[in-house]
Amino acid sequence: MKIALAQLNYHIGNFEGNVSKMLQATKAAKAQKADIIVFGELATCGYPPRDFLEFDDFIKQAQKAINKLAKAAKGIAIVVGSPSTNPVPEGKDLYNSAYFLADGKIKQLQHKALLPTYDVFDEYRYFEPAKEFNVVNYKGKKIALTVCEDIWDLPWGKDGAGIKNPLYTVCPLAELKKQNPDFVLNLSASPFNFKHSKERIKVVKDNVKRFGMPMFYVNHVGAQTELLFDGGSLVVSPNGKVYDEMPYFEECIKTYDLAKVNAGKQKQEQAKDKMTLIHDALVMGVRDYFGKLGFRRAILGLSGGIDSAVTAVIAARALGADNVRCVLMPSQFSSDHSVNDARTLAQNLGTQYDIIPIQSVYESYMKLLEPHFFGTQFNVTEENIQARIRGMLVMSMSNKFGNILLNTSNKSEMAVGYGTLYGDMCGGLSVIGDLYKTEVFELARYMNKDGEVIPENTITKPPSAELRPNQKDSDSLPDYDILDEILFQYIENRRGPKEIIKMGFEEKLVRRVLRLVNINEFKRHQTAPVLRVSAKAFGMGRRMPIVGKYLS
Repeated sequence: MKIALAQLNYHIGNFEGNVSKMLQATKAAKAQKADIIVFGELATCGYPPRDFLEFDDFIKQAQKAINKLAKAAKGIAIVVGSPSTNPVPEGKDLYNSAYFLADGKIKQLQHKALLPTYDVFDEYRYFEPAKEFNVVNYKGKKIALTVCEDIWDLPWGKDGAGIKNPLYTVCPLAELKKQNPDFVLNLSASPFNFKHSKERIKVVKDNVKRFGMPMFYVNHVGAQTELLFDGGSLVVSPNGKVYDEMPYFEECIKTYDLAKVNAGKQKQEQAKDKMTLIHDALVMGVRDYFGKLGFRRAILGLSGGIDSAVTAVIAARALGADNVRCVLMPSQFSSDHSVNDARTLAQNLGTQYDIIPIQSVYESYMKLLEPHFFGTQFNVTEENIQARIRGMLVMSMSNKFGNILLNTSNKSEMAVGYGTLYGDMCGGLSVIGDLYKTEVFELARYMNKDGEVIPENTITKPPSAELRPNQKDSDSLPDYDILDEILFQYIENRRGPKEIIKMGFEEKLVRRVLRLVNINEFKRHQTAPVLRVSAKAFGMGRRMPIVGKYLS
């Protein structure tokens, strides 16, 4: 038997486009002599559809997509994920299902049993969990159908091998194993973070070792707003070795001979360098955000600093230099080298750039506000006015010419509120908002690995907002090496102040940093969607109250 995995980039709600793509893949699989082609979780409608699932019309269109695919399932079986209706009045109205289509009709359904409701996932909001498990009999083989989380009932941390995941009370594969299946198909939509590919491989291998049968795991690729899908679909032989791992961040259709997979003589994995993965994920994220929304051109403020530089490089690589416009907006506090660094970067990239000095605009504001600010001193108010002038200028150009503004704030700044609402925090998409400042520097070095793109001075000079004379970030914040580690322990590892202090950090600093994170939640609620590359990004996967008292 030959099994084809179709690792595709779906578009949420684009039923016609998704089906067309799957039909083309089916044709290609037939040409490769495949007996079965496997698509991802909720492939008909895209993942995550979220509250679109509450619309009857949306579910009807998904069913029409299944019917169209069923007609094409002649001479080849099609396995595809799609929502299905729960006929029982009790419980949720829908299942998250794997359809097995063959001989021009729906042969069998297997519903998803384990519905993740943590981090970016909220599946129990919509779906009823499966309570029955049955293998599919096809061409003399018994096939275990599973959907994404159904294989994650095993823990995937360092110390949990062989112990049941306490989140769940049922093990779908253990139930299916009773029927002696020959192999497992897993239809996934597993979002990217730079550590996840290793975790994913461990989970698949652990299941294969536990149940003694090969697994064919297919994942989505592409970006759905802030969620990025990296592909990396897997075939694992019964001996626990990765027979093949498909490419990251690109569509791919490959056919595998079951007998050869069972023999397990091949081993093929992709490289997993952190910065390569993050770079490629962000480029894909920008490209798909623009492409799926029908946008072509981006604009951003280019300051000469590291954040806007890295964002500009990603934009140019995602959209093409001709579709990126950079705006340099120096004030009386901007250094000459910052302007020169920004200009050099734009020239290196080949992007259009404009220089719009803001001193005269700033002075007109100050003159207008002078009677109202009488008797006060220069403070953060005047700094924010400069940031908001810049925000107004780039948004004006966005409105006039249709360029979508890219936000250039990093995760460290977003965490502690070191940014100006309606100023440098505005934009349609936050490109590097899930990268700590130290990671931004690391990514800049990676971008220069084949030759200087970002000027060396941009990377080596002390970070500064340049909103007052001789300003440096270190005037307001601890060194980023220290700040980022405290933030990581609090945000990613959910450690409290006492735990972090025990790690050797100064108590006063820890309590100040954690307080800054919590009191600035209101800013993060108003910022653009953040491309997610870590296990805990700001956005849909981190839900915090604005008015909470805890640590504030």
